[in-house]
Amino acid sequence: MATPEGKVKVAVVKLLHRYNAYYFFPATHGYGRSGVPDIVCCIKGKFVAIECKAGANTTTALQDREINRIRIAEGHAMVVNEENIELLEWVLKELTHE
Repeated sequence: MATPEGKVKVAVVKLLHRYNAYYFFPATHGYGRSGVPDIVCCIKGKFVAIECKAGANTTTALQDREINRIRIAEGHAMVVNEENIELLEWVLKELTHE
C-alpha cells in the first residue's frame, strides 16, 4: 500500500490494533455494496466505519450516503486523512474509555 491513501490505511490499522478493535476491509465488488467505507470495525461493542482519503480527496455521493446511513443507525462513521488522524485516535479513546 504505497499510495498516499494506502499510507492513511496503514496508520488507521495501527491505531485499531492499539485499541484492540476487530476490523476488516469489506469487499465492494460482486455482491458488495458500493460506497461502503474502507474499514469496518467493532470496538467495545460499538460499530465504527472509516473512509480513508489522502490529501484533498473527498468522498463520493455513494460514500456520503453510506456514512449518513451508518450515522442514522447510531453507528460511528468518519472520514480520515493525514491531517485528522488524531481525531480518530480521540474517538477510539472515547469509545474505550481510556
